[in-house]
Amino acid sequence: VQLQASGGGLVQAGGSLRLSCAASGRTFRSYPTGWFRQAPGKEREFVAAISWSGGTTYYADSVKGRFTISRDNAKNTVYLQMNSLKPEDTAVYYCAAASKSTRSPYEYDYWGQGTLVTVSS
Repeated sequence: VQLQASGGGLVQAGGSLRLSCAASGRTFRSYPTGWFRQAPGKEREFVAAISWSGGTTYYADSVKGRFTISRDNAKNTVYLQMNSLKPEDTAVYYCAAASKSTRSPYEYDYWGQGTLVTVSS
């Protein structure tokens, strides 16, 4: 499975962005998928995850109510809709696929290259 994240950019606080994670490989639709982020000087942290069917989602407390993860298995794509963005959301965002739904980055087998999100105050 190969993943490619896109959709990052510069946005003002309070604005919105939608990230996309496009995958190659027919088996992608069977993988739970997550979004992580890493700010300069900080460890990579969990943002959101979605089960292979899309029926179950998980969010970090810091983004709950503002971000929404979804997937379209027909298009082999997972999305992260980010609303009410804050400067502290500034980071490189990565999508990843795992064999089970989990918040731990160490259990994800496949990673995209990352897309930069910058939120100005």
